[in-house]
Amino acid sequence: MEAAMEQSKNDLDSHSLLEFLEALKKASKDMQTNPIFITNDPQPSMESILNLESEVDTILSSDPNFFKLSQLLCNLKTLSEKLRRFQEHSLKSFFSRQITKCEIYQVAFTMEIEVQARIDKENVQNLVRTLEEVVDIEEEKVRVLKRFERRLSQGFDRDFQEVVLRGKVFAILESILCDSTRSTRVREHVAHTVVALVRFNRDVFVGMVLMSGIVQALIPMASCCSRQVVCSLVTLIRTPLIDEMGLRGEIPRIVSLFCSSEDLSIEVGTMDCICQIAYFGRMEVVESMLEKGLIEKLVELQRSTNGDNLIETHQSKEREMAVVGEEGERSGMEIDEIERDLPFAGCVARFSVQVEVGEGLGPAEKKEIKVEILRRIREASVSEAEAATIIAEVLWGSSP
Repeated sequence: MEAAMEQSKNDLDSHSLLEFLEALKKASKDMQTNPIFITNDPQPSMESILNLESEVDTILSSDPNFFKLSQLLCNLKTLSEKLRRFQEHSLKSFFSRQITKCEIYQVAFTMEIEVQARIDKENVQNLVRTLEEVVDIEEEKVRVLKRFERRLSQGFDRDFQEVVLRGKVFAILESILCDSTRSTRVREHVAHTVVALVRFNRDVFVGMVLMSGIVQALIPMASCCSRQVVCSLVTLIRTPLIDEMGLRGEIPRIVSLFCSSEDLSIEVGTMDCICQIAYFGRMEVVESMLEKGLIEKLVELQRSTNGDNLIETHQSKEREMAVVGEEGERSGMEIDEIERDLPFAGCVARFSVQVEVGEGLGPAEKKEIKVEILRRIREASVSEAEAATIIAEVLWGSSP
């Protein structure tokens, strides 16, 4: 009980500190946003910072880590008093004011950097502390993960990266994602955070993903989110990740799981993932997918209620448009809606096109795979008419 109360107190102190730092950051940014030369007076923005002096004494004086920030605030106060002394209309006072304003701008700039560094450190510490809590408070974990992801989306920052690496954030994210007993919602947000880390700096975090068990943990997760994350990672890392997945037997596993869920969104996500793998994958990767019966599954999906009426619907829409041609123009939105309702219409051709326009195969390999795809289409089709229709789509969709 005492431990829980102490933790609650720490969280409250951390929250108050972050609020103070955010206010300080906003005030320092305002001093830089407003032009400071000639007629503009930085005093209003400075006063908003100096009004926080009581909080400064309470929060900063007790923590040696805030010594530099405390010094900057003292410098700002000194410059504020100095600026007040140069209010005469002489030429000397004019130049003295401009010099002092430049010094104020430099202090504000340095202060914003220092405050952001402190905010980043506090947020990362809070993230680590929250994620490592034994009690699985889902909402709080999701909240800190979203905040961390937003910070990553602001772009690369070497100092922030150093804080993340020192906090061993990636290892914590991996342990949560690989723990199937954890909340699915938390694991999904962790997965999105991993993608954000890779986008933040591929040079550092791609290697961590390749050496981790993250993709292996994502594949069995029966959710649309897990498929989207795998697809995003394949798009970002490309061939190195696909090669690693191939060595670990994960790509045939993805194909094996295809068509095993009743959730349409999961199947659509798996289809997107397979197409990305086909685009970047080498010859052996594409062959392994074909050997696992991918074309047969795609033919079955195209034959299903989620993919069998696209051509007929397009033709009927074209006939309707011809009839009402003089009554007004009809946008392509209706056909787009049909394609969303029938996500597997033309899916065999879609896969074939991804292979043919992709980066993983050479011209001779693409031709060899195309022949194999056509052969498997003929074998999987229930009639010559079905085979002819799908083959026509594949050939029509290929690049010249």
